[in-house]
Amino acid sequence: MTQSDLRDWYMRYADALNAHEFDRMHEFINDEVLLGDQPGTRDDVVAVLKGIVDAVPDIRWEVDELLFDRDGIAVRATNTGTPVKEWLGVPPSGASFKIVEYAIYKVRDGRFVQMTNLHDSAEMLRQLTS
Repeated sequence: MTQSDLRDWYMRYADALNAHEFDRMHEFINDEVLLGDQPGTRDDVVAVLKGIVDAVPDIRWEVDELLFDRDGIAVRATNTGTPVKEWLGVPPSGASFKIVEYAIYKVRDGRFVQMTNLHDSAEMLRQLTS
């Protein structure tokens, strides 16, 4: 894929995430994928995403910056939402969060084969419990 192709492809992935179209994840995530450095599956990723959306139905992943290096993608995104169920051990209070997420991906044959995400969970918890 060219850089332009990767950008378009990644933005389709982000659109599918924000539309909660998890049945489309086969378009983006390989059957088997490294999650950080641990082996996992697309079904594992989808289960996590469904759990997030169950607790935070208005979750949004807004892409702020994309960088490409051959088959690698680095992303800086802003995540926002308001939990309606207990999430991360915090009962819902009406509080919302807005945090930065950094993600690094490897793509092969048009699908993620490695997905690594980092976000400031301490800041999210601070916002949800303030």
